[in-house]
Amino acid sequence: YNQISAENEDDKISSIACSSVVTENKESVYSADEVALFNQMKQELNAVSETNEEAYAWIYVPDTKVNYPICQSGADDYFYLRHSGIDKSWVASGAIYTESCNTTTFEDRVTLVYGHNGYSDSMFTSLHKFEDSEFFNDNSHEYFYIYTKSGKCLKYQVISAFKYDDRHIMNSFDFQNNTIFESFIEMIKNPSSANKNVRTDLDKEVTIDDSIAVLSTCITNQKSNRYLVCGVLVENEKTN
Repeated sequence: YNQISAENEDDKISSIACSSVVTENKESVYSADEVALFNQMKQELNAVSETNEEAYAWIYVPDTKVNYPICQSGADDYFYLRHSGIDKSWVASGAIYTESCNTTTFEDRVTLVYGHNGYSDSMFTSLHKFEDSEFFNDNSHEYFYIYTKSGKCLKYQVISAFKYDDRHIMNSFDFQNNTIFESFIEMIKNPSSANKNVRTDLDKEVTIDDSIAVLSTCITNQKSNRYLVCGVLVENEKTN
């Protein structure tokens, strides 16, 4: 049943995908392929927004199955654990979502994005591909992308991917404290985990002035652990 429900959710995504793209901004910091990607994400998010007003962004991770709306419930942080991001219907595989401790701007110092593991290869299950060092170090897997309803095109460089404990990160760290945030940055740059991959040749030095997105999912048969893919915002361009 879980596999079927997950596949049905992916079918919903496929059925709303639009093929048209808007005119490329010639002065964009992004490549032509990236501009086309963001235009596609914009079309898909606009379509989903017609059936779910709480879908506020779209996330795409190259060569994974992660190509989904990001939602945030205005009433219940756990709603999207078991509800569709497309139409809010009940579905075992849930949706990709953030909690109310984060804004929907991706301007927070750290934004936690959650998704289920283990429902076929849907939601965040395929983030586990980053456990493979060859996959992690491939140049085509260096970045992931988020498009927001406000028109922001965000590009994140993957800093690290690693096994972590199941603490609620946003409740466990006071990221408004510069020292604590700096320590968190150092932790994700050099995690104390046997299951980790780390990128050392980053486009920029990560500082307390940066924004971090953490993609979090479960690990099969390890209830007290999570798998995190951590990225730093390296490009932020608003559409016309």
